[in-house]
Amino acid sequence: MAIWLSLCVTVLFVTYLLGSIPTGYTAVKILKGIDIREVGSGSTGATNVLRALGKGPGAFVLLVDCLKGVVSILLVHWFFEFANIHNLIPPNVSGWEAWMVTLAGMCAVLGHSKSIFLGFTGGKSVATSLGILLAMNWQVGLATFGVFAIVVAISRIVSLSSISGAVAVSILMVLFHQPLAYILFGVAGGLYVIIRHRSNIQRILAGTEPKLGQKSIEVSEAPTSTAT
Repeated sequence: MAIWLSLCVTVLFVTYLLGSIPTGYTAVKILKGIDIREVGSGSTGATNVLRALGKGPGAFVLLVDCLKGVVSILLVHWFFEFANIHNLIPPNVSGWEAWMVTLAGMCAVLGHSKSIFLGFTGGKSVATSLGILLAMNWQVGLATFGVFAIVVAISRIVSLSSISGAVAVSILMVLFHQPLAYILFGVAGGLYVIIRHRSNIQRILAGTEPKLGQKSIEVSEAPTSTAT
């Protein structure tokens, strides 16, 4: 049992490291030689990269951050498949896989927003969360993205769309009859994403949150908020 627990902890740590890969920071550093945390909102996520450098780099960061979530969940499934083939799973933990998926998802989300490679700063975990949802259940992932897309089409505010998706995911998990562990991920992950957007919520209420299509921020601009 001790060996099994050690293996599980190792897998969770690896998923945290995957989430911690600083995609936005690295892309902007290579392309412009600047620290994205010192630009705009201070976030390392795709939206801040989009506003700083444009659609190409923003789309690249979005894709890679999403893939970090997908790979984190697939890693858990691969681990259980390997352990099952080699008879490494203790008989009394056969129902652990869904809970391990949930824990791995939370580790990846935490890694993206609190990257060990960036002094525990990072992004808001939206793209990584989407990847996790797609790997958990593609219908839930697509439906969540659909909510995001509808709200962004109407409001042109990415943060409001992300918050709407974070609220919707728990409901969608229930509607699609997902395991309790996944539902709890929807609740915990959604709340975490909303908390990470608290400065955006303040700007939305004040009517100062930037919309898509507005002029990109200058790369020399000082951060307007703490990195989120």
